[in-house]
Amino acid sequence: MQRQESAGWLAESGLIPPGGAVAEYDSPHGGSWLPQLREAGLIGRVAGPGEAADLVVDGCFAMMHAADQQAALRERAARLRPGGRLVVQFHSLAAIVRLRQWNAIRLGHLAYYSTPAMVEMLARVGLSAVAARDFSLYGGTVTLVASRAGVSGNNSVDTLSRYEQVIGVGDAARVGELQSHVRPGADALADMLREARGRGEVVLGYGAASRAVPLLVLAGIGADLLPAVADASPAKHDLRMPGTDIPVISPDELTHRRPDTVLLFVPDLLAELRRSLPEIEDGDGQWIPALG
Repeated sequence: MQRQESAGWLAESGLIPPGGAVAEYDSPHGGSWLPQLREAGLIGRVAGPGEAADLVVDGCFAMMHAADQQAALRERAARLRPGGRLVVQFHSLAAIVRLRQWNAIRLGHLAYYSTPAMVEMLARVGLSAVAARDFSLYGGTVTLVASRAGVSGNNSVDTLSRYEQVIGVGDAARVGELQSHVRPGADALADMLREARGRGEVVLGYGAASRAVPLLVLAGIGADLLPAVADASPAKHDLRMPGTDIPVISPDELTHRRPDTVLLFVPDLLAELRRSLPEIEDGDGQWIPALG
């Protein structure tokens, strides 16, 4: 959904000339922009390996996994044809700070970006940020467009940068406050599950996402408090949440167990899940975020 919204914005705004060659950098998170870009009419063809392109897309939060951030950005910039555009998408540090999303910071992610930081990184490789938009995914996900020649008349980058500075992305002490929310957040979840167990309620989880792992492990939550976590991905079924003994089950198994409460580890899925799994609320169950 997020890629579709971003592709629609790119097409409607005229930021990306249609019909060019597109190169995409793969991400460990999986998924691809190509279907959405094709639907929006922005793909003429997919560029071959190492070929220069009119549009270079940093896959699904791909660059945050690069050990050498500047080298990764230089590589992407080098693939741009004259007049080409680079599109990067990132879970904004501003959202992480504002919403106290400490469990978004985890192993495998080597960088977290604010819009002002990304603008500076782009400048170091000869690129100018020409437009940016903040989407609702994860509480704040930025899609940013850059080119070698800046485009005048679009103040979206400056506007978003100023907003994020107000949030405190440039203040080390403000960002460091995330640490103070770790223990209270984990303890509050464990206490809630113990109280629910004491009342005889069935509490299960949904979303076997990597962000759920630090929360469960730090809280010391096992299958005695959370008997299962459901996920739509068949590849995760019959496995367990890393670092715990909590099994991963299918959505069908989730509804079959008729839980009183479902902890949602990816809150962005709530509207979709209420439509696809009406059995939860039809059975007087409730969806609640696992953190916050």
